[in-house]
Amino acid sequence: MPADHPAPPLRVLSVIPPMTQLNTPYPSTAYLTGFLRSRGVDAVQEDLALALVLRLLSPDGLRAVAACVEALPRKKHSPAVQAFAAQQARYLATIGPVIAFLQGRDATLAHRIAGRHYLPEGPRFESLDVYVDDGSGDPLGWAFGSLGLQDRARHLATLYLNDLADVLRDAVDPRFEFVRYAESLAGSQPTFDPLADALAAPPNLVDDTLQALTLEAVARHGPTVVLLSVPFPGAVYAAFRIAQTLKARHPQITTVLGGGFVNTELRELAEPRVFDHFDYVTLDAGERPLLSLLEHLQGRRGRQRLVRTFVREAGTVRYINMAEPDVAFAEVGTPTWDGLPLDKYLSLLDMLNPMHRLWSDGRWNKLTVAHGCYWKKCSFCDVSLDYISRYEGASATVLADRIDAIVRETGQTGFHFVDEAAPPKALKALATELVARGTGISWWGNIRFEKTFSPELCQLLADSGCIAISGGLEVASDRLLTLMKKGVSVDQVARVTRAFSDAGILVHAYLMYGFPTQTVQDTVDALEYVRQLFENGCIQSGFFHRFACTVHSPVGQNPEDYGVTLQPLPPGAFAKNDIAFHDPTGVDHDALGGALKKAIYNYMHGIGLEEDVRSWFPFKVPKTTVARNRIERALRQPA
Repeated sequence: MPADHPAPPLRVLSVIPPMTQLNTPYPSTAYLTGFLRSRGVDAVQEDLALALVLRLLSPDGLRAVAACVEALPRKKHSPAVQAFAAQQARYLATIGPVIAFLQGRDATLAHRIAGRHYLPEGPRFESLDVYVDDGSGDPLGWAFGSLGLQDRARHLATLYLNDLADVLRDAVDPRFEFVRYAESLAGSQPTFDPLADALAAPPNLVDDTLQALTLEAVARHGPTVVLLSVPFPGAVYAAFRIAQTLKARHPQITTVLGGGFVNTELRELAEPRVFDHFDYVTLDAGERPLLSLLEHLQGRRGRQRLVRTFVREAGTVRYINMAEPDVAFAEVGTPTWDGLPLDKYLSLLDMLNPMHRLWSDGRWNKLTVAHGCYWKKCSFCDVSLDYISRYEGASATVLADRIDAIVRETGQTGFHFVDEAAPPKALKALATELVARGTGISWWGNIRFEKTFSPELCQLLADSGCIAISGGLEVASDRLLTLMKKGVSVDQVARVTRAFSDAGILVHAYLMYGFPTQTVQDTVDALEYVRQLFENGCIQSGFFHRFACTVHSPVGQNPEDYGVTLQPLPPGAFAKNDIAFHDPTGVDHDALGGALKKAIYNYMHGIGLEEDVRSWFPFKVPKTTVARNRIERALRQPA
């Protein structure tokens, strides 16, 4: 570009699309905005996921929902819709105050909510029937006692919002959920057709609301570039709806798609129709691709010098990747939440378990201790991808400086370290620095349950503000843990988790079933291990998820090493991630999964820990081969 023609000014708007989470901003836009500002770029951000929910769950929003209910034939009224229609006036009167309460702006409303006469109650309140009545006639008395007023009220208010989400799903948009919104249109979807059909369909109330919010954001910020960061399949549809609105109303705005979903599922993108909505699609860590793209848009870099970027040329998708080093983790800058409505997020209480609630309760500043995973060996994990394979850290001083800056900006001292597995050496150094500075934060994060986490280190982490830890026990079987190259044993996990618990740190265990060659006996034994871990105070929370084989994992790339054969992927030019496989054991893992989830739900509430684990299964399973005192014995032995 000639010197007398300066590069056009850029303003970059990073958007969190629906749906992610409602209690705290998803961190991608905070990272990108902070980084771009550190490089002198005019950058702003918006959370349209929160904005959409707040617009729908308002008096005007519910009036629009009520109109949709009235237009629905009565024979199609679900129980949730029936309850809403019957109590419509009460919903309209209470929605504003309840939202204010969940935002922390009207704490005194807790008294009325907890009394069970203020809120209209729909089908979601039937879940209270599963709780044990302590004889007082109060099904929540065991959890909250005579105190815990705020938490009791927030749990009831969360059930109230879940009822309304069901009404939105049943009367307005069958794909609507607070997290997994229209997930099936994108997740491991080989063809773009379902998403294209949904985007071509007449817009419903949710679509119209999102369109209005998009146009309002553009009017507010006047961006030249809009970045849509899509972490999960459940945010893809809305991201495309936003981009569709931009292309229809503001075609001059450059639209860019990136994020975790793109990095895992669109690595072989060949679908030209994606580029009807997005001008560019970038892979992996966004800093370097964005810098090169912005230079290109300013005429300072040719198109052929883009980094990890898909474009459409002459109707065909092309991937351009000029070799250029990534921005070092220590140099990506400090994330910023400037511009996000931190006082409007909703602290929800879905589950009463004190550890499990952290995912939906409270406004956490999300921060990464290191990029990637220092272990990167687990056979179920996407170890070949950048977000796992490229491990980079930063000094404790740099991390503590970032924490101090974030606290000054947000005024909030809660942190969620969102690493795949925070490295123990880095956590030790950071904890030492935080203690030395007297930094009074509360933090939690994800780790590997490795023996480095001694009782002394766990106490240091607690002294630095650690309140909770999550980590993968996965299959809870030494044979299978070895096969998946987890690098831990059940006994070791027991000792490490107990060390955390003894330091006053809550522990959540990620658990897995259906791993290749896992037998029914393995599954029953795993549940017995889990029962004993709860019984011995090693863990306070857990979750069983079904193993999924992905194309980027060691199992997906070398299935013969794990005794399985992969089924051919369907042809397609869009998403590719999960891949079906044949396991010669022939075990019906889905049937077992229901019992596992029921058992652990009860364990988290202190119920059924004395029962034989076979009692959770609705069909005959073998007796466990694990001794009833196996974990107790492991805890008595030295690390």
